[in-house]
Amino acid sequence: MTSFSFVPLFSPVPNTRLLFLLIPLILAWAGCTTEENRTTSVKEPTFQEGTLAFYRAGGDTLQTINLAVAESDAERKRGLMRQRSLGYDQGMLFIFDEVSEGGMWMKSTPLPLDIVFVAPDSQVINIARRTTPFSEETIEPAAPRKFVVEVRAGFADRFGLTDSTRIRWTRAK
Repeated sequence: MTSFSFVPLFSPVPNTRLLFLLIPLILAWAGCTTEENRTTSVKEPTFQEGTLAFYRAGGDTLQTINLAVAESDAERKRGLMRQRSLGYDQGMLFIFDEVSEGGMWMKSTPLPLDIVFVAPDSQVINIARRTTPFSEETIEPAAPRKFVVEVRAGFADRFGLTDSTRIRWTRAK
């Protein structure tokens, strides 16, 4: 007579070697996110964090806008990504920790912008007008910058911004 023994397909006792291999893989997978997902954890721009005035050297105000402020690495990285509309009374001020010649790009930004590079003394260095949406091309300042202001495309022409324009901004209380 032949005897058969039953071998369960899944053992009620876990294979510890398999667990030691799977746990690090699961943790690594759970920690992986795309760049897009990392930037979504940063707050959406509200344009209520302050105001910024563009003015002539003589003191005449050209235009004042409501600001979203990007001062952390994550906020600067997100910028205006996925922003679908922007009024002529809105913009984003990027505040950098150090003065540098680092540029900007339009990755994941669906609307054209005017990008205003500003020196530490609040003088406009140069303006990249009507930038190309979704472009990964780096847009460089003409000299080291401390601030960058992003506004709706056409803003600089509409309000007469030039490289002699200055900015003054205040944080909302």
